[in-house]
Amino acid sequence: MFEKMDILTKAVGLAQHAAARQSVIAQNVANADTPGYRAKDIASFADTFRDDNRVAMQATRASHLNGSAGQTAPDQQTVHRAGAMSPNGNSVALETEMMAAAEAKRDHDLALTVYKTSLGIMRTALGRR
Repeated sequence: MFEKMDILTKAVGLAQHAAARQSVIAQNVANADTPGYRAKDIASFADTFRDDNRVAMQATRASHLNGSAGQTAPDQQTVHRAGAMSPNGNSVALETEMMAAAEAKRDHDLALTVYKTSLGIMRTALGRR
């Protein structure tokens, strides 16, 4: 039971993906009036999940693998979001950003719920409810 904790790993990955997406959305909102700024987004977690099947080397300490620190999340692929351009060349639509922020919050809440439920199941299995 405790050897394979894939559900917890995926829940943590979904939470990290949602946090990274919220960060990109915040950058979009901050640049809503910047001329020539193109709205960005992160590739969906489903795409990241599919790419996660390949095995990559990870650093376990700062001096390992040419001094790079260990990665806690898979690299997020930033993509430009399609949308209408304003006359100054900006493609940020605040309504779209609000919807994306709500989706990211929903994903984060889902990850936390899965994590909490899994821990509850483990506590019950151990008799420590």
